[in-house]
Amino acid sequence: MSENSNQFLDALKQMQGVEVGDIVDVEVLDVEDGQIDVGVVNAGVEGVITHREFTSDRNADLRDLVKAGDKFKALVLRRAGGDKENGEFFFSVTRLKEREAYDKLQKDFEEGNTIEGTVTSSVRGGLLVDVGTRGFLPASLISNRYVSDLKPYIGKTMKLKITEIDPNKNRLILSHKDLIEEEREEAFDSVASQLVVGDVIEGKVSRLTNFGAFIDVGGVDGLVHISEISYKHVDKPSDVLKVGQDVKVKVIGIDNDRHRISLSIKQTEPSPFEQATSNLNEGDIFEGEVKSLTNFGAFVEVADGIQGLVHVSEISSKHVDKPSDVLKVGQAVKVKVLNIDPSERRISLSIKAADSNASSEESSRPRRPRNDNSVNKKYMSNDDNGFALGDIIGDQLKDRK
Repeated sequence: MSENSNQFLDALKQMQGVEVGDIVDVEVLDVEDGQIDVGVVNAGVEGVITHREFTSDRNADLRDLVKAGDKFKALVLRRAGGDKENGEFFFSVTRLKEREAYDKLQKDFEEGNTIEGTVTSSVRGGLLVDVGTRGFLPASLISNRYVSDLKPYIGKTMKLKITEIDPNKNRLILSHKDLIEEEREEAFDSVASQLVVGDVIEGKVSRLTNFGAFIDVGGVDGLVHISEISYKHVDKPSDVLKVGQDVKVKVIGIDNDRHRISLSIKQTEPSPFEQATSNLNEGDIFEGEVKSLTNFGAFVEVADGIQGLVHVSEISSKHVDKPSDVLKVGQAVKVKVLNIDPSERRISLSIKAADSNASSEESSRPRRPRNDNSVNKKYMSNDDNGFALGDIIGDQLKDRK
């Protein structure tokens, strides 16, 4: 046998059989419009790789990506025509990369690893993301807040979690929201462990809604409900606050189970009651105006919007059946401060104690002990004006029966 014959037999031995599903080494023979002609190394088999099976970039020019003589691995997709031996095959590089990507992604999914991907486009209901293969990021899983505009995410690289993977169906569902929630929980635990209800801290307005303001306190958002923004009525948080504004807040609640921190802006400031009574002391005598009358007493204005109660027993040294028998709304009266209860925001007053003559006469008479606080607690509410409107209306209705 000649030397050439031996070389031919050796070459035949080295040639590989090609089957659909195999991963083979191919060499570029030529690059045409829309496809790449390749030959399987050591197999004597030729085939083509279409544009879409080489790159997912529809605008790419294949001539810019490969040239004759380049070698790389490809997946054997199918025969080009019939089942005849050594017939041409279709190959794919993109599907090989997807298969390799899915193997890695499956492992990441099982281990709960975080992956990175680049958003390539937006579609109805979410985003398409390149993570070695194409994944879908639903709009509802982009953030822990509602996302209405998807376009700003295109081209961005995002950290993601895999929520569902099925290589056979080419199905890969991703989530960025899960990562946000995990990071939020970790941040909450860190911040909440350093806070105690009653603490007054600095924060920054991060977001405004119709029901309140979210304040960033060390990387975690706490909520100031609209009712806790100011002692004055607030229609909309945006009327008094701006995003980015520095504010002082008081911690009024920490819910570890729901990972929520409740804050108050108004409680860092003196209340209207505290402001009105800052210069008022028990024993002070001053002149005030009768604002309303009930069966149990009279309400006298102490300061703008703040009223104190003169119980019927404190109107006069003489017996009084009804306050309206001796007093009128709008009447100016001299009163003495008997008690100030800051915690309940209540003020007890006396007209008869402010009358020096009546006081001297009373001093010679035996007096029955009376608990001013019990009187106030019965008829006065926690409102800053110092009285319960319901009780007043109720007593007035009784008079009309």
